[in-house]
Parts: sequence; C-alpha cells; structure tokens
Amino acid sequence: MADLYLDGAWVGAAAGGRRTIVCPADGTTVGEVDEADETDTLRAVDAARRAADDGRWRDTPPTERAALLGRVADLLERDTDEIARAEALDTGKRFEEAKLDVADVVSVFRFYAGKGEEVERVREVDPGQPHVRSRVVREPIGVCSLITPWNYPLLQASWKVAPCLLAGSTFVLKPSEITPHSTILMVRAIEEAGVPAGVANLVLGTGPGCAGPLSTDPRVDLVSFTGSLAVGKHLMKQSADTVKRVALELGGKNPNIVFADADREAAIDNAMTAVFLHSGQVCSAGARLLVEESIAEEVVDTIVERAGAIRMGPPFDEDAQTGSLTSAEHLKKVEDYVATGLAEGARLRCGGARPDDERLASGYYYLPTVLDRCSVDMHVVQEESFGPVLTVETFRTEEEAVRLANATRYGLAGAVWTGDPERARRVARALRLGTVWVNDYHPYVAPAEWGGHKQSGIGRELGELGLEEYQETKHVWENTEPAPTGWFS
Repeated sequence: MADLYLDGAWVGAAAGGRRTIVCPADGTTVGEVDEADETDTLRAVDAARRAADDGRWRDTPPTERAALLGRVADLLERDTDEIARAEALDTGKRFEEAKLDVADVVSVFRFYAGKGEEVERVREVDPGQPHVRSRVVREPIGVCSLITPWNYPLLQASWKVAPCLLAGSTFVLKPSEITPHSTILMVRAIEEAGVPAGVANLVLGTGPGCAGPLSTDPRVDLVSFTGSLAVGKHLMKQSADTVKRVALELGGKNPNIVFADADREAAIDNAMTAVFLHSGQVCSAGARLLVEESIAEEVVDTIVERAGAIRMGPPFDEDAQTGSLTSAEHLKKVEDYVATGLAEGARLRCGGARPDDERLASGYYYLPTVLDRCSVDMHVVQEESFGPVLTVETFRTEEEAVRLANATRYGLAGAVWTGDPERARRVARALRLGTVWVNDYHPYVAPAEWGGHKQSGIGRELGELGLEEYQETKHVWENTEPAPTGWFS
C-alpha cells in the first residue's frame, strides 16, 4: 500500500525510495514505508497551492470545515487501538500511554470542531465617517508546511492540522522519518472524513531529502515546526528569503521549583512524572529540579529511591511504567550528556547506564537517572537531554529560585510547588515561561495556548491563537458614498 498522500491519492515515492521502520523497544521491524524526495514534495506543494488558490476549501463554509473535523475526531476515536498500537511500535512508548495520546488528539479535533461559528469573525472598526464601513476580517493564510517530531508524532500533528483545516488553509505534512505510522493513519481518517483533493498532503522522508521545499518554496506561506532548536534556527534562515511566517516550538530546559512549604508527597510524586514520563522524551519535561535547601536531602533521597524501582519494558508489557528511547542515535546522545555532567562535577545518585536486564537488551533503554549537586553554569543544566535525566539544584530564597529558573536560553514550561498562594502568584508571574503549573505538572487543555518564551520558540499552538497562526488579517474599507477628493483639482 502506498504511503504518500498527494493531491487526493495515495502514491509511492517517485524515485522508489523505501525506509524500514524499527521498534526501538526490541529492534524488530515494524514495517516499510515510501520515502519521498524533493520531487514528491514539490508535487505536494503544487497540489496544496492549487487547492488554496481555487477556493475549494477556503470557500467551504466554516461550519462545514468544522463538521469535517468532528468526523475526523469520531474516526480517530473509532480506531484508537490501531492508531495507538502503531504509535507505540514506532516510538517504544507504552501502549496504554499511546491510547491516552490518541484521546488527547481527539480532544484537539473536537475543540476546533466547536469553533466553526467563530473562524471568520468580523471586527467592526469605527472609521469616524458615517458613509464608510471599516472592518477587520480573518482569512486563510494559504499553504502551510507542517513538520512534526518523533516523540509525540500524532499529538504534535493534530495541534497543527486541526486549526489549519478549520482556518481554510491547505497543508503539506511531514512527520519524523522514524515514526510515521500513526500520522499515516490520521491522514487516512482525514481522507475518509471527506477532505477535498489537494487540501491535505503527506510526505515521508528525511529532512535533507524531502523537506527543503517546505521552507524555501515561495508558494508556501507558513512553516510550522516542532523539534530541536538547531533545526528551528535552520528553518528560520531558510524561510527568510521568501519572508514566510514561521511558528516554532523548540523544546526547553524546564524548571520544577519546590519550596519547603509544598505538599511534600505530591511534589515528589509529580517530580517523578515530570521527568521520567515517556523516558523524558517530552519537550516540557521537568528535567531541572530546583528544591529549597532545607528539604533537599529528603526530597532527593526519596526520588532516588523511587527512580530505582521504575520498571521499564516494551509497549505491551502491562507491568512496565516507561519504555525505551526512540533510536540508537538518541540513546548515544543521552549517554554522552550524562558523561558530560559527571565530568562537570555532578554527583550520580542513580541510573547513568543502560539497564542490566536481559529482557531489555535488544532495545534502546536508559535507566532513570538523577544528577545531584548541579550548578546553573553546567552544560547539563543549560541544555536538555531529552532523556530520563533529572538535574538537581538547591536554593535558599524565593528570589534565588526565580533567578535560577530563568537562567537558561529556554522558556517553555515549568512549575512552582508551594502552600502559599501569594508566593505562587509572584513566582508564576516572574518566570519567563510559556506555561506555568502551580502545584501540578504536565496537564494541558486544547483551549489554552501552548508555546515558549526566549529560544523555546515563537508563535502559539492550541487555543484561539493556535487558530490565528493559520490566518491572515485583512482590513476592508468600504466607502458607500464615493466622491472626488479634490486634492489635485
């Protein structure tokens, strides 16, 4: 079965390229998919541009576009087990966790499906002249390049695809080359829901091989990317020549601040989830624990004890609590990261190695790791590992906690744990982060915007602003009593 979706048809790669997808949990082959090159991507851009220009989707009433999103949500919900299985096998995450991801994807499509009446809202502006109607309208931006990562392939795609379709824009979607299967299934659901040909297009392949036109082609109006800072910077540069709009979510080094007056048990439990969920392969992972000095020993000792008891395993091991890393290359990166931290003087409290467990020997597993006695100038504090690695810093005052938390180039998310509501509000306001949780970690909802400050990115996904990324603003001035100005009489 062909895997590229171009102009309303499933086709193979023009040059016959194929890629084998391997499950990182055990090294078994998941399947083979078509691998596109620049020729296929240019065909996809052609199709998306024609569909944007001839109005087949733009002129579809917003309520009908919203209804299609509702049908997509129903189809994804119907096929939850199949989609979750595909994502679990591609990524190595637990099957139960993948099912929760599908539920989150369904909620995103349903949120935007409920926005049909609001998409093309008109804002009337008082022009100060009775014979003039002045209004500001929102229209589809046009052709959108949507480039998504390997850690949450389907979820990150839904954050882009749903608002793009609702806005009346068209797209070319390129998921990570190593985790494509759940995205293929989502596009099949979009096709089944009745999207017109050319509106939705899917290419699979490596960045250098097929992604070039997604940022350089002048027919593309917007590039939306989730992934690494280095690739995000590259895409900004590539997009600059044609002055495209760029929306970037580039990860973070997220502080989790625990004050001495916090609910100790809840803070410790959530600190574990914050960093070890999905083996730390989460852009908002709470990988920096900032803990008040007076309670640091107790908190860290407890986390170390519990981290040592985390059971790792493949997707369908019902007793597993977390899975593998997503590739051999990423495992090596995490190993090098920890080695750097130890060379800098961090104290290894647990983990720091691959598991000594025969049943995990064929997968890319790395033990939950805690690096204690870290300082803010260390590489392991400044840069993300994107793995199950927690760095620990201590502080004495509220001001010091805020200063440390803000002392990286990232600003995606973080949390503050305290029993003092006033302190919580002060600290939340002072943190330069796109999302701040108070006495919690990780939850998000589709109606609330998501994105970063500083080098964690630009633009927003989800919520009202997530829709506006895929729209352009136009001012329409209508003079109902035209007359000569007499200026050059």
